[in-house]
Amino acid sequence: MGLALLVSACASLNAQPGPAITPPQLEADGFVAADGAVLPGRRWMPDAGQNPGQNPRAVVLALHGFNDYSKAFDTAPGAPGVGPFLAARGFAVFAYDQRGFGRAPHFGLWPGGAALAADFTAFARVLRARYPGVPLYGLGESMGGAVVMTALAGTDPPPLDGAILVAPAVWARSTMPWYYRAALWTSVHVMPGWKPTGRNLGRQASDNIDMLKDNGRDPLFIKHTRIDSVFGLVDLMDEAMQAADKQKLPVLYLTGRNDQIIPPKAAAQAMDRLLATDPLAKGAFYDQGWHMMLRDHDAATVLGDIAAFLADRLAPLPSGADADAMAHLRARAQKPWVGK
Repeated sequence: MGLALLVSACASLNAQPGPAITPPQLEADGFVAADGAVLPGRRWMPDAGQNPGQNPRAVVLALHGFNDYSKAFDTAPGAPGVGPFLAARGFAVFAYDQRGFGRAPHFGLWPGGAALAADFTAFARVLRARYPGVPLYGLGESMGGAVVMTALAGTDPPPLDGAILVAPAVWARSTMPWYYRAALWTSVHVMPGWKPTGRNLGRQASDNIDMLKDNGRDPLFIKHTRIDSVFGLVDLMDEAMQAADKQKLPVLYLTGRNDQIIPPKAAAQAMDRLLATDPLAKGAFYDQGWHMMLRDHDAATVLGDIAAFLADRLAPLPSGADADAMAHLRARAQKPWVGK
């Protein structure tokens, strides 16, 4: 009896979706998934005066990163925000809180990568039906990028015309030191509910300190993460790395020199696999870019490139970040990283 209680106390918690009970549908304040889960969301629509009576130039479905939520795409201290920036240029942007994050059900519990990809695919299909003939893009930041990659590599991918991967989470186990893998495995099997703070790692996600402080004050931005959720994220990153050479549509892969969250060697491996197998893909390397580059002090440069890519996938990026991006990233990967 005592052993049974110990095992149950050490069991990982997750919040996988239930059975399908309703057609996925878009609502004014979010998205209803097939199992009835309500995933709160935001949308930014072009000003009607830009194209009276016309559809948006393109529709973007945006996925936030780990511990974040759809607020990630709104205006932030010192940053214009993806949604407002693109809407002002004629694009429609939809974002939602993924399961376990923000105001979505089961705050702080990992839902599984398959569930995250299924929700994204379902939402994309609803948008495709609502905007027939309008280009549809997925935009994923960090964990969101990994979700987009795995969804596109699946057997029933979302109906996208292209994807934008912003510092995607590709730190797979194959690129981790053995002692990282061992510590993670031990922690999740011994104390899955443990919530390490990460304060002693000495890593910084952005140069926009005001934005980081704003996240720190936000109760919906997760500050203390269960180790079993971290384990689930690493599973997803494994899948994303494996999916890097299975993208078969226009993809823009963005990474920054100052990213202290995803090691440059992992990013270089993923970008290299993508560019080697997808002739429609391009990389972009930003000298001033950090991990949360959509909200960095130089965010306007990155957002300008994203808008340009949405308008013309073949044209060079205005910033020039796509010129020799792979060579710049390889060179960065040869230098010391904060995680070493």
